[in-house]
Amino acid sequence: MLKITFMGAGSTVFAKNVLGDVMLTPAVRDCIIALYDIDIKRLEESYNMLCTINSNCNESRAKIIKYTDRKKALKDAKYVVNAIQVGGYDPCTIIDFEVPKKYGLKQTIGDTLGIGGIFRALRTIPVLFDFASDMQQVCPNAWLLNYTNPMAMITGAMQRYTGVNTVGLCHSVQVCSESLLKGVGLNAEGVVDKIAGINHMAWLLEIKDKDGNDLYPRIKELANEKTEKHDNMVRFEIMKHFGYYVTESSEHNAEYMPYWIKNTHPELIERFNIPLDEYPRRCINQIADWEKQGEKLTNDKTLTHKRTREYASYIMEAMQTNKPISIGANVINTGIIPNLPSEACVEVPCLVDANGITPCYVGKLPEQLAALNRTNINPQLLTIEAAVTLKKENIYYAAMLDPHTSSELSIDEIKALCDDLIEAHGDWLPKYN
Repeated sequence: MLKITFMGAGSTVFAKNVLGDVMLTPAVRDCIIALYDIDIKRLEESYNMLCTINSNCNESRAKIIKYTDRKKALKDAKYVVNAIQVGGYDPCTIIDFEVPKKYGLKQTIGDTLGIGGIFRALRTIPVLFDFASDMQQVCPNAWLLNYTNPMAMITGAMQRYTGVNTVGLCHSVQVCSESLLKGVGLNAEGVVDKIAGINHMAWLLEIKDKDGNDLYPRIKELANEKTEKHDNMVRFEIMKHFGYYVTESSEHNAEYMPYWIKNTHPELIERFNIPLDEYPRRCINQIADWEKQGEKLTNDKTLTHKRTREYASYIMEAMQTNKPISIGANVINTGIIPNLPSEACVEVPCLVDANGITPCYVGKLPEQLAALNRTNINPQLLTIEAAVTLKKENIYYAAMLDPHTSSELSIDEIKALCDDLIEAHGDWLPKYN
């Protein structure tokens, strides 16, 4: 019987989306669903919720089992969905934001790049390597579908340093064109696009209407006409100066480049509507919201589900039925984008069928876009190097090459900040030489 394992099942809302989708997909709904988490309470809540959906939407076809033993949860799985967050909001996200503030370093999200993204990767990659060791023993042919950030660092580390079939999945590609067109008042129906780059900094290379007409000129015209403040101001400014729209949100991209969050130009924060400390604020709100909606999700016996746009169930369906689909996914750059490093984890169109996940050749990016990507790839690769070698100097290199961190702090300050973050994280990190 097909087995699907969900790592981090205490992420109840996300588990509902992914596993609810599975239960609504005929090709995979007759399956064993293994739920794993180290938080017993949240694991039980997700289990109760999913049992209700299984009964109401799937005639109880799926067999749902909860585990606190990781290896047992993974044994004989064909698909493993990863959604863990190592260290959680408290203490680790708090550390990621509050320690840098002592140096005057401000962040918005801190989960993908920047000093926060680097340390999030350093505490997560070792845990994923432990997952990989278990998987190679008990489910060596399984596919790991990684949803955990920092996407490029975690996925790239798994792809380069383990034998586990790994793909990284993110929401930003799916909603990129639709959200852009909605933001400038254009219809998204029938639109065809081409997107490639790296996670959270992939580029809308082409966007055409159903008749093949290039929509970019009109989009740029409408974007330049917007004078009121809105949530997309950084992305529109990037498009204005670099020529292309970027997939991930303005609050993310504000900290991926050296242009926006600057102590020497504090007026930019207001001008471009940049929400500092956005991720901690979201965490606090999500925790409060869970107190309100948790009981309904876990105890409502009438709970149902509608299939979402999350890639996971569609990937499983395509592999099981050999009916191919196209997705945007994170894979190692085996010549797919020739002007990005071969070690980089890139986000590109991929074909999914019974053979697995096959990346599609993209070709060279416009050089200014590749150059921006490379500024992010440099700290990504050095963070992975730090996680693999356990050498502190590689953490320093990653931080010194991070675009935002290096634009604000001196080398001595960056090294001192890294030392303070290592000390503050304590046992959440391995020991570095």
